[in-house]
Amino acid sequence: MKNLIRLLAARSGNLLTPAALAGDLGIARGTAENYIALLEQVFLIKRLPAWTRNLSARATRTPKLYFVDSGIAADQLGQTDSSLRRFDSPLGGLLEGFVVSEIARQLSWSRTRAELFHYRTKDQVEVDAILEDRRGRVVAVEVKSASTVRSDDFRGINHLASRIGDDPVAGVVLYTGQQTLPFGPKKVAVPISALWEVDE
Repeated sequence: MKNLIRLLAARSGNLLTPAALAGDLGIARGTAENYIALLEQVFLIKRLPAWTRNLSARATRTPKLYFVDSGIAADQLGQTDSSLRRFDSPLGGLLEGFVVSEIARQLSWSRTRAELFHYRTKDQVEVDAILEDRRGRVVAVEVKSASTVRSDDFRGINHLASRIGDDPVAGVVLYTGQQTLPFGPKKVAVPISALWEVDE
């Protein structure tokens, strides 16, 4: 179990494939699936289902894995404040997990009822988080562990918008900078800190 937790921490923000985890740990797939289910029940990890307009396909597509507490994940990986600043650190996956967990928490009390997903195509075009309400309105969210944003950071969001067609789509890139920046109609870059800061 200890090795599995550490391995899950290292793969936070990636697709969850129990068979691959079982192979890496040298355990049976059923054992890995039971352990993963247990860790989910005690709210250590969260599975984020894949988004598609085909409702029946949602249950069969591969979910993403996140640690609910990115601090615990960082500790499991032996990371410190200084080590997370290195170029090769796992900051991207940990930050993505932090944002997804924060959005999930806020959805629990939001007046707008929405579900949370991730988006990934066979060509590996992806969007970190998709929020969809009951009217079919979609907000696509990308998470960047960088202090600047480029137009190319909206690539997955633009791809999703082209697939959805006429349904409303808003695109947000959450980044570590300090300014809210427009990137065209319904597209904006927003500081990650906006998730918990309230304008007076």
